[in-house]
Formats: sequence, structure tokens, C-alpha cells
Amino acid sequence: MPILTDLPLIAAGKVREIYDLGDDKLLLVATDRISTYDCIHPNPVPGKGQVLTGISVFWFGLTEGLVPNHFLSDDEGVPDAVKGRAIVVRKLKIVPIEAVVRGYITGSGWSDYLATGKVSGHVLPEGLAESQQLPAPLFTPSTKAELGDHDEAIDLEQAAAIVGDDTVLRQIQDLSLRLYARAAEHARERGLILADTKFEFGIDADGVLRVGDEVLTPDSSRYWPLEGYEAGHGQPSFDKQYVRNWASGSGWDKTDPAPAIPDDVVAGTKARYLDAYERITGQPLSAWLDRIGATAA
Repeated sequence: MPILTDLPLIAAGKVREIYDLGDDKLLLVATDRISTYDCIHPNPVPGKGQVLTGISVFWFGLTEGLVPNHFLSDDEGVPDAVKGRAIVVRKLKIVPIEAVVRGYITGSGWSDYLATGKVSGHVLPEGLAESQQLPAPLFTPSTKAELGDHDEAIDLEQAAAIVGDDTVLRQIQDLSLRLYARAAEHARERGLILADTKFEFGIDADGVLRVGDEVLTPDSSRYWPLEGYEAGHGQPSFDKQYVRNWASGSGWDKTDPAPAIPDDVVAGTKARYLDAYERITGQPLSAWLDRIGATAA
């Protein structure tokens, strides 16, 4: 059941719902749903949608002079029922790839490296350790899967074929690397390592390429604490890897239907999301919610 019933629902993904506001505007709502392995768990993480929205608003503001984005408002035009978990954005024609940037070798990139010595066509140095920083951040695009399917890593040639315009792809690569560099610098100042992240881009009515969807949230990015970082093994994280770790050890076969998440894992996940918000923004979530007149979940 959609969160809002008085606006036209355009799309509903694993976490977000998109509504048409007319006048070339959309309402992007972040729910408290959580998914792992592309399956949605039946119970939510309370407040998660607020954290995702607040972190995106922060990053849109910090990087707006660096890369154009789709953000218009987190207050004006947002219905009271979803205030604090929704933003008004420009309509974009979405480019059908995920723009992934990796600064460290981990996750699926680590698995691909072990198997082939490559990530998305990039040949990497021999002898890298798990979680090691790469010589330079890499643009490693992936397919944009339909709900229930899995994104797949692709090389630049495959990405160009999907996008259909090599110039646009090169722009996306450049803007993605710029965003990652700025975000990684800020994160390190806040005691965090931004290991990797993914962006979504689209073209507005005036032909401007903009970053859209969410940006640099714990759902789209892998953050590690800088203190205690050591290559050679997995790292504690502030993203939903905490839930993935539980899911992978639960005996679930990673196909629908996903199992309910235990209460202690929900509580631990909520605490990690709130911690990530405070570390990234330098203020409690309540400060942003108070500014826009929203109530904490």
C-alpha cells in the first residue's frame, strides 16, 4: 500500500516511492523498508527513511556547486504526512546504469578481483588485500536491475552500449569521480572512510545531466570508521551490511520471501544509521527535523 493515496504514484522501489507533483516536479519518499540481496524484508527499520532523506539533503547541499543535482526542497511542497522523509525534485530522464565508484577493494569488487584480477574491466595490481585502498578511485558501472533482480558489473564498453552515448557516459564518469573525491574528503574529516558508493544520473528538461535519487547514504554507500581501519579483512560498517551479515548467517537462501529481521538487529541497524547521520552531518537528526517542522519516527 503506498504511503500517499492522494497523489499519482509513478513508481515504487525497494525503499522509495515516487509521486507526480506536476510542473516538471516529483515527490521522492524514502520509506523505512529495508532490503538485502534485492529482497525486501517484511518488517521495517523505524526512522530509516528520515536518515536516508536527511543525509541526501546534506550531500546535495554540500556538493551543489560541484555537480548539478535534482533537489528542489525538503520543506515547501512536501506533504505533512511525509515531511522528514521526502523531498521535491526535478523530473529527470534516468540514464539506465548505476554509476559506482570504488576507493577500496571490498564487497563484490573484492570477489571479482579474487576471481579475475579485474573489476569492471579494470586490471588491478597483484597482491591487493581485502579492504585495501586502491591506487586511485575507480569508476565501475553496473546494470540497473529491475526489482527482484541483481545489478551486474559491466565495463565501460558495455556501459556505453547501454547508455547509447559515449559523451554522456564520460560525463557521468567524471561527475561520479568528482562527487566521490569530495565526499571521501569530507567523510575522512568526520572520522569515516567512504569505501565505495553508487550514483544515479538523469537528464532534465533543459538537457542538463544531474545526479538524482539518493546520494551518499548508508544504503548507497559503504562507510567504515577511520579509527581502527586495517586492510586484510572486512571492516565494521555504518551501512546495511550489518543486516546483510545477519541475513547471510540466518540460513535464508536469499530469495523471496525474505525473513523478518529480529528486534535486536533492527535496533542495531537503526543505531548505526543514526550514528552515520550524526558523523556525516555533524549534528543530530533532530536538528534537521526541527528546521523543517517534522517529528522523529
